[in-house]
Amino acid sequence: MTADFRLNPNVTALPPYNAGMNIAVARSRTGRDDIAALASNENPYGCSPKVMDALKGVNPSRYADPNCTALRATLSRKLAVPASRIVVGNGSEEMIAAICRAALRPFSTVLTVKPGFGLHEIESRANGAKVVKHPMTKELDFDIDGLLAKLRKKPTIFFLSSPSNPVGPALNRDQLRRLVGAVPKETLLVLDEAYFEFCGADAVDGVQALEGSGIAYAVLRTFSKAYGLAGLRVGYAIASDERIASAIAAAKTPFNVNAAAQLAAVAALNDQGWMREAVAKVADERNRMVREAARLGYFAPGSMTNFLYLDVKGDSGAAFDHFLSRGIIVKPWLEPEYATFIRVTVGVPTENDRFLNALSELSDTFVVKEQCE
Repeated sequence: MTADFRLNPNVTALPPYNAGMNIAVARSRTGRDDIAALASNENPYGCSPKVMDALKGVNPSRYADPNCTALRATLSRKLAVPASRIVVGNGSEEMIAAICRAALRPFSTVLTVKPGFGLHEIESRANGAKVVKHPMTKELDFDIDGLLAKLRKKPTIFFLSSPSNPVGPALNRDQLRRLVGAVPKETLLVLDEAYFEFCGADAVDGVQALEGSGIAYAVLRTFSKAYGLAGLRVGYAIASDERIASAIAAAKTPFNVNAAAQLAAVAALNDQGWMREAVAKVADERNRMVREAARLGYFAPGSMTNFLYLDVKGDSGAAFDHFLSRGIIVKPWLEPEYATFIRVTVGVPTENDRFLNALSELSDTFVVKEQCE
């Protein structure tokens, strides 16, 4: 190691992102081919056939449109928002990073919740900000009164996922109204709606609810989940005004969204029927999994997403090993206060049956572990 070279301490001190295990790694670890990948919240039904048709038109020898003109125009029509307020990124993760670069200065403060999406903290801290994480309630719902008190301290950014990742509940209309009314003029609200499409027809639409609110905001959405484009990495931000959108766009890399991703996203938007059918099947399975988990004695908060946040009543790492030994990848939650929770994606019915069968055997694993210790 070159002893004199000094790295950025904000980056070297970052916690690692808790990514789900890769299928190939799981096969290597277990020696099994029948892996159920239930850690990364991908759509188990894949993407629309129209997406696969669109990908035939990709020319990999040419740079993609750096402004994502066709995709932004399609989003503008769908959302009834000017294209000048829409920024497209290499997944919504790039939008989180670009927002932090555009808005934060050393010693800025960022408010978010815990348990929460790791990149809200990681990208903030990488830019030198102090991160304040306010806990959800004991019932794992949003602590609105507590967040209102924290907002009085005027954080630079307020990151909030609705529906919550990793917990699952979504803000109702009154909760969002109260939070928006408390956002100071010095604060940028970043409403992360990565799982919005799974909420159902009666869900609060953050884009519509925040329009004309008078606060500074960015709503984040993605094609990785409901639209089944996780492998292509495309997400977007809808900003409250062109000035904020321009700053976010300036903070991202050029040619950030590849040509295949842009074509696929337009095709996906033009096949809403396919997306809604897939989402409906996932919701039915999600509700079944909640009922079965409760029957087995396990608590999962009400989820409006394509995953469950499940208290396994024991070490989440041991639970991960238990499921992996049966060819099932789940995500153990690593935040210290929530170390008995796992997050599990809703798969196709056969995968969910395998998970529930393994869950029914989990308590025996913990008993054996305690006896060995």
